[in-house]
Amino acid sequence: QVQLVESGGGLVQAGGSLRLSCVASGRTFSSYAVGWFRQAPGKEREFVATINWNGGSTRYADSVKGRFTISRDNAKNTVYLQMNSLKPEDTAVYYCSADIRFTRSKEYDYWGQGTQVTVST
Repeated sequence: QVQLVESGGGLVQAGGSLRLSCVASGRTFSSYAVGWFRQAPGKEREFVATINWNGGSTRYADSVKGRFTISRDNAKNTVYLQMNSLKPEDTAVYYCSADIRFTRSKEYDYWGQGTQVTVST
């Protein structure tokens, strides 16, 4: 079992930055890939970014490429999502997830409860 807790969400003006954190507890977190997904009201949950077990590989959705950066610190059991140049369309609940597979799909085994990000104009 892996438990995930997100933090760092909030209200920010367009063009601003936020850093989300995902802290894990449980078994061998360093063995898992971690993904960030988001879900806006009335929309399906969508892929944002993912990082493999050792941080050597990352993938991003086209909509965030060049603005968001995913990273991890396995010594702290933490994955980060640095979000810069935020846009109102980035407004959503952001979820972190963990799985043995390094994938863009939503089929992750473990999920956090989510943190709200709101970007105002």
